[in-house]
Amino acid sequence: MAAHELSRTDARRIAVRAQLLDAARPADLHEMVRRLSLLQVDQTSAIAPNADLSSWSRLGSTYAPGDLERALADGSMVELRGFIRPAQDLALYRADMAAWPGSGDVAEWMLAQRDWIDDNDACHRDITARLELSGPLTARDIPDTCIVPWRSTGWNNNRNVRMMLDLMEQRGEIATAGHKGRDRLWDLAVRVYPDDAVVPAPEARLLRDETRLRALGIARGKTTACPVEPNDVGTAGEPAVIDGVRGEWRVDPAQLGQPFSGRAALLSPLDRLVYDRSRMAELFDFDYQLEMYKPAAKRRWGYFALPILYGDRLVGKVDATADRKARVLRVDAIHRDVRFTKTMTAAIDHEIRDLADWLELDLDLPG
Repeated sequence: MAAHELSRTDARRIAVRAQLLDAARPADLHEMVRRLSLLQVDQTSAIAPNADLSSWSRLGSTYAPGDLERALADGSMVELRGFIRPAQDLALYRADMAAWPGSGDVAEWMLAQRDWIDDNDACHRDITARLELSGPLTARDIPDTCIVPWRSTGWNNNRNVRMMLDLMEQRGEIATAGHKGRDRLWDLAVRVYPDDAVVPAPEARLLRDETRLRALGIARGKTTACPVEPNDVGTAGEPAVIDGVRGEWRVDPAQLGQPFSGRAALLSPLDRLVYDRSRMAELFDFDYQLEMYKPAAKRRWGYFALPILYGDRLVGKVDATADRKARVLRVDAIHRDVRFTKTMTAAIDHEIRDLADWLELDLDLPG
C-alpha cells in the first residue's frame, strides 16, 4: 500500500496522543499501563523512580506509588527484565523463554551465556532449591557457589549470583516477586507468573510489535537493536513518510486523522516519549541527554533534568531535585528552548507545583 504522508506536526501529535500525554488523561493506572504496554523500572530517585514519575506525568496527583505496588502484589501486573507489564502480556514472552537462548542462528555471546550456566550447573541448581525452600530472596541472600566466574569488561565482572539470576529470569525459571529496598526479590516463576496459555513464538513476536506500535503511535520498522525492549516495530501498522525526515516509518492507522488537544507535562528522562533519542530528535528536534553520569562541570541542564512537553513540542528542561531531608523540591533552573508565552509559563508552573504537591514537598523556585 502507498505510504501515508505526514507532516512533523502530524507525527508528533500521533506520538504524544499514543503515549497518553495529550489533554485526555487516562482513567486509572491499569488503563494507562495496558495502553502504554510497559513502565520501565529504574530506582534513581533524584525526583522519583521512573515508573512512578511516568505514571504521575499521565495521571497527575491522583496517582499514588502504592497503586503500582498493589498491582504488582495482586498479580494484575508483573515485572519482567526491568519492565512492568500487564500480566496477560506475559504470554507473549513465554515461548521465547522456553527456547532460550533461541534456535537457528544464535549469536555467539548468547551461546557463551548458555555455556556459562552449564559450567555452573551446581550453582544454578542451588539457587533453584533455595528459592523453592525459602523464596522470595534478594541476590544478597544467595551465596555465590559458581565455579567459573562471570567475566566482563563492565561493572558486572564477577557478579556471579546477579548474572545467574538475570539469565534464569530470561529462561523463565524465576521472576521478580517484589522489592526489598532497592533490591529485587526473586522467586520461582511458577509462583509469580499467571498460568495463561503460551502464545507460539512467531505469533507472539508479531503481537509484541503491534502492541509496541499502538503504544508509540509511530516508529521505525527497523532501527538499532535495543536490549530487552526494541524501539522498532517490524511490519506492524502501515507505512508512512514524514515531511523533512528521511526513510520510512510505520504508523498505527487507528491514530490517523484523530483530533489533538495538548497540555503541559514534565517527563522522566526515561519516559517512552523521549527514551529513543534518535526518534526524539527526528520528530521533536529536541536536544537532550540524561546527564547524571557526567561530571557536574560538564552538565548543560542538570543531574536529572525533566524534559518539558507543551502541546506537541518539547520546549525545555526543568533541573530539579527532591531533597527529602529538607522536605523541599528544589528547582535550580528552568531551561527554555523556545520563548515561553504567559500561557505556557502558567501551565508549566502549574505542573511544577503539582509535582511538589504529589511528592508532598515544599517548592523552592529559582530567583
